[in-house]
Amino acid sequence: MPETKKSSGRISSRKLSNLKVVVLCIAAAATFWILNALNKDNYTTIVDYPIAWSFDEEKYMAVQPLPESFPIQISGDGWDLLRKYFKLNEPPFVINLADPASRSYILTADLKRPLGDFITPTTLLGALEDSIHFKIDKIETRSLDLAVDSTSFSLAKNVEIDGEIVFSPKKITLTGPSSLLDSFEGKFPVSLAENRISENFKKTVPVGIDKNLADFVRLKEQTVEVSFSIIQYLEGNKRLKITKISFPKSVRLEKEDITPMMTYLVDENKVADLKEVEFEAFLDYGKRNRVDSTISIEVRPIPKYIKNITVEPAIFKLKYD
Repeated sequence: MPETKKSSGRISSRKLSNLKVVVLCIAAAATFWILNALNKDNYTTIVDYPIAWSFDEEKYMAVQPLPESFPIQISGDGWDLLRKYFKLNEPPFVINLADPASRSYILTADLKRPLGDFITPTTLLGALEDSIHFKIDKIETRSLDLAVDSTSFSLAKNVEIDGEIVFSPKKITLTGPSSLLDSFEGKFPVSLAENRISENFKKTVPVGIDKNLADFVRLKEQTVEVSFSIIQYLEGNKRLKITKISFPKSVRLEKEDITPMMTYLVDENKVADLKEVEFEAFLDYGKRNRVDSTISIEVRPIPKYIKNITVEPAIFKLKYD
């Protein structure tokens, strides 16, 4: 039986040499075609052309990232368009703004002539957008009033701030874009970072700008002294004497034997004064609820140094004979 020759699966050196020649020919032809095509004129394409902004940065500040390019349609030879498409050694077109805070956009129609001259020999056919928007504010320096951030502290039970909170200095100075300064609405928040304050307060605390604004706004002062007095209220209660007003003889209380109990908070500095006060529970028949025949207690007198007054029971049911 004759022997069968097995194929090694390898390409002979001659065939490999011929394949290399073919590849080189194709590459040379493609290169020649590309070079020839790039040398031709009247190609048209769309590119994002780089732009830069020029304005007085000592007087104005951008509060939003400025656009770095905008789309335009251009025509020209292949080499020129290829260079502009990939931004190869293409300087940005500079937009000069004399008073950038007076507007928030610039019409691309106003840029057509200077940009067309700038990108010569490429021909500018037009912009794909009618305007380029930006946000640039005038830099200002303002003095703002101070206000304690109510979420940065807490008072102990039955404690209140007496009078006004005093700051030293009374105002604080900020420099930055006008729109960001407007956001403070004339008040700069001060954080106390204190819990359950139970005595008169006086402390020098640091002040600073929120991280989101730190790149835009400068603060002149670094600390501020905050002071205020507090009032400590004490809990108390008293039994009340009922005084009836304008009650007809045929009307009485459904529960005549009940004595109302008043609970309250009193300024600790006025406890002695409270001992001289005689509280009464007044029931004025003329102020009764005609629908359900009830009447509410009115406590008198009520000095300014007591608060949170509650009475139990606060309402009485009327009974008619």
